[in-house]
Amino acid sequence: MESNLRINRQIRAPKVRLISAQGEQIGIVSIQDALRSAEDSKLDLVEIAPNATPPVCKIIDYGKFRYDQTKKEKESKKSQHQIKVKEVKIKPNIDVHDMQTKTRRAREFITKGNKVKISCMFRGREMVHTDIGRKVVQKMCEELEDIAAPESPMKMFGRFLTVVLAPATPKKKKE
Repeated sequence: MESNLRINRQIRAPKVRLISAQGEQIGIVSIQDALRSAEDSKLDLVEIAPNATPPVCKIIDYGKFRYDQTKKEKESKKSQHQIKVKEVKIKPNIDVHDMQTKTRRAREFITKGNKVKISCMFRGREMVHTDIGRKVVQKMCEELEDIAAPESPMKMFGRFLTVVLAPATPKKKKE
Protein backbone atom coordinates (compact mmCIF):
# COMPACT_ATOMS: atom_id res chain seq x y z
CA MET A 1 0.00 0.00 0.00
CA GLU A 2 1.20 3.46 -0.80
CA SER A 3 1.79 6.19 1.75
CA ASN A 4 0.13 8.83 -0.47
CA LEU A 5 -3.39 7.42 -0.22
CA ARG A 6 -6.35 9.75 -0.70
CA ILE A 7 -8.65 10.14 2.29
CA ASN A 8 -12.10 11.64 2.86
CA ARG A 9 -12.70 14.73 0.65
CA GLN A 10 -9.56 14.09 -1.46
CA ILE A 11 -11.32 11.18 -3.20
CA ARG A 12 -12.62 12.44 -6.57
CA ALA A 13 -14.52 9.43 -7.97
CA PRO A 14 -18.35 9.85 -8.20
CA LYS A 15 -19.00 6.22 -7.12
CA VAL A 16 -16.85 3.89 -5.01
CA ARG A 17 -16.89 0.25 -3.89
CA LEU A 18 -17.24 0.56 -0.11
CA ILE A 19 -15.84 -1.80 2.53
CA SER A 20 -16.98 -1.33 6.13
CA ALA A 21 -14.74 -1.01 9.20
CA GLN A 22 -15.40 -4.71 9.95
CA GLY A 23 -14.20 -5.72 6.45
CA GLU A 24 -17.66 -6.45 5.00
CA GLN A 25 -18.37 -5.40 1.41
CA ILE A 26 -21.22 -2.89 1.34
CA GLY A 27 -21.19 -2.49 -2.45
CA ILE A 28 -21.02 0.36 -4.96
CA VAL A 29 -22.28 3.62 -3.46
CA SER A 30 -21.95 7.34 -4.23
CA ILE A 31 -19.05 9.21 -2.66
CA GLN A 32 -21.45 11.32 -0.55
CA ASP A 33 -23.02 8.19 0.98
CA ALA A 34 -19.59 6.69 1.65
CA LEU A 35 -18.38 9.89 3.37
CA ARG A 36 -21.58 10.04 5.44
CA SER A 37 -21.08 6.40 6.55
CA ALA A 38 -17.49 7.16 7.57
CA GLU A 39 -18.53 10.29 9.52
CA ASP A 40 -21.32 8.38 11.28
CA SER A 41 -18.81 5.80 12.53
CA LYS A 42 -16.30 8.62 13.42
CA LEU A 43 -13.67 7.09 11.11
CA ASP A 44 -11.99 8.04 7.81
CA LEU A 45 -12.79 6.98 4.26
CA VAL A 46 -9.53 5.77 2.69
CA GLU A 47 -9.05 4.95 -1.01
CA ILE A 48 -7.37 1.52 -0.92
CA ALA A 49 -7.32 0.65 -4.65
CA PRO A 50 -7.45 3.87 -6.72
CA ASN A 51 -6.89 2.12 -10.09
CA ALA A 52 -9.90 -0.21 -9.79
CA THR A 53 -13.20 0.70 -11.47
CA PRO A 54 -14.88 1.92 -9.37
CA PRO A 55 -12.14 2.73 -6.81
CA VAL A 56 -12.20 0.63 -3.64
CA CYS A 57 -12.57 2.62 -0.39
CA LYS A 58 -12.51 1.37 3.18
CA ILE A 59 -13.77 2.93 6.39
CA ILE A 60 -10.83 2.85 8.84
CA ASP A 61 -9.04 4.97 11.44
CA TYR A 62 -6.41 6.57 9.19
CA GLY A 63 -4.06 7.57 12.04
CA LYS A 64 -3.96 3.99 13.37
CA PHE A 65 -3.58 2.66 9.82
CA ARG A 66 -0.50 4.87 9.17
CA TYR A 67 0.98 3.95 12.58
CA ASP A 68 0.64 0.22 11.82
CA GLN A 69 2.10 0.72 8.35
CA THR A 70 5.24 2.53 9.62
CA LYS A 71 5.62 -0.11 12.33
CA LYS A 72 5.62 -2.87 9.68
CA GLU A 73 8.18 -0.97 7.57
CA LYS A 74 10.51 -0.56 10.56
CA GLU A 75 10.17 -4.27 11.38
CA SER A 76 11.07 -5.29 7.82
CA LYS A 77 14.12 -2.99 7.85
CA LYS A 78 15.30 -4.56 11.12
CA SER A 79 15.52 -8.01 9.56
CA GLN A 80 17.66 -6.73 6.67
CA HIS A 81 21.45 -6.70 6.99
CA GLN A 82 23.37 -3.94 5.24
CA ILE A 83 26.48 -5.38 3.61
CA LYS A 84 29.40 -3.06 4.10
CA VAL A 85 32.81 -3.16 2.46
CA LYS A 86 35.54 -3.13 5.11
CA GLU A 87 39.10 -2.37 4.05
CA VAL A 88 42.29 -4.08 5.20
CA LYS A 89 45.46 -2.24 4.15
CA ILE A 90 48.76 -4.06 3.81
CA LYS A 91 52.19 -3.33 2.33
CA PRO A 92 54.38 -5.65 0.25
CA ASN A 93 57.06 -5.90 2.98
CA ILE A 94 54.60 -6.91 5.74
CA ASP A 95 55.92 -9.09 8.57
CA VAL A 96 54.51 -12.58 9.22
CA HIS A 97 52.88 -11.68 12.55
CA ASP A 98 51.36 -8.48 11.13
CA MET A 99 49.98 -10.54 8.25
CA GLN A 100 48.35 -12.97 10.71
CA THR A 101 46.76 -10.06 12.58
CA LYS A 102 45.39 -8.50 9.37
CA THR A 103 44.08 -11.90 8.22
CA ARG A 104 42.38 -12.47 11.60
CA ARG A 105 40.75 -9.02 11.33
CA ALA A 106 39.56 -9.73 7.77
CA ARG A 107 38.16 -13.09 8.93
CA GLU A 108 36.10 -11.29 11.63
CA PHE A 109 34.64 -8.91 9.05
CA ILE A 110 33.72 -11.75 6.68
CA THR A 111 32.09 -13.89 9.41
CA LYS A 112 29.90 -10.88 10.29
CA GLY A 113 28.68 -10.91 6.68
CA ASN A 114 30.66 -7.96 5.32
CA LYS A 115 32.80 -7.82 2.23
CA VAL A 116 36.53 -7.16 2.66
CA LYS A 117 38.66 -5.06 0.33
CA ILE A 118 42.33 -5.95 0.60
CA SER A 119 44.55 -3.05 -0.51
CA CYS A 120 48.29 -3.38 -0.94
CA MET A 121 49.98 0.03 -1.21
CA PHE A 122 53.27 0.46 -3.02
CA ARG A 123 55.63 3.36 -2.20
CA GLY A 124 58.56 4.61 -4.22
CA ARG A 125 60.76 1.83 -5.56
CA GLU A 126 58.24 -0.82 -4.43
CA MET A 127 56.32 -0.01 -7.66
CA VAL A 128 59.03 -1.88 -9.60
CA HIS A 129 58.33 -5.08 -7.62
CA THR A 130 54.53 -5.34 -7.76
CA ASP A 131 54.93 -9.13 -8.00
CA ILE A 132 55.92 -9.20 -4.29
CA GLY A 133 52.69 -7.39 -3.41
CA ARG A 134 50.69 -9.80 -5.59
CA LYS A 135 52.17 -12.75 -3.68
CA VAL A 136 51.26 -11.16 -0.32
CA VAL A 137 47.66 -10.45 -1.40
CA GLN A 138 47.37 -13.94 -2.94
CA LYS A 139 48.60 -15.52 0.33
CA MET A 140 45.97 -13.58 2.27
CA CYS A 141 43.25 -14.68 -0.17
CA GLU A 142 44.34 -18.30 0.18
CA GLU A 143 44.17 -18.10 3.98
CA LEU A 144 40.61 -16.79 3.76
CA GLU A 145 39.40 -19.04 0.93
CA ASP A 146 37.53 -21.35 3.35
CA ILE A 147 35.05 -18.54 4.18
CA ALA A 148 35.44 -16.04 1.31
CA ALA A 149 35.82 -15.87 -2.43
CA PRO A 150 37.24 -13.04 -4.55
CA GLU A 151 34.56 -11.13 -6.49
CA SER A 152 36.98 -10.35 -9.31
CA PRO A 153 40.71 -10.80 -10.02
CA MET A 154 43.31 -8.48 -8.45
CA LYS A 155 43.55 -5.05 -10.06
CA MET A 156 46.12 -2.27 -9.96
CA PHE A 157 44.71 1.22 -9.38
CA GLY A 158 47.66 3.60 -9.46
CA ARG A 159 49.80 2.68 -6.44
CA PHE A 160 47.23 0.24 -5.01
CA LEU A 161 46.71 -3.43 -5.74
CA THR A 162 43.16 -4.32 -4.65
CA VAL A 163 40.88 -7.33 -4.46
CA VAL A 164 37.40 -7.57 -2.88
CA LEU A 165 36.48 -10.74 -1.00
CA ALA A 166 32.81 -11.63 -0.49
CA PRO A 167 31.54 -14.14 2.06
CA ALA A 168 31.32 -17.53 0.34
CA THR A 169 28.10 -19.49 0.46
CA PRO A 170 28.55 -22.64 2.53
CA LYS A 171 28.92 -25.63 0.21
CA LYS A 172 26.90 -28.74 0.97
CA LYS A 173 29.05 -31.71 1.91
CA LYS A 174 28.72 -34.62 -0.50
CA GLU A 175 27.84 -37.88 1.19
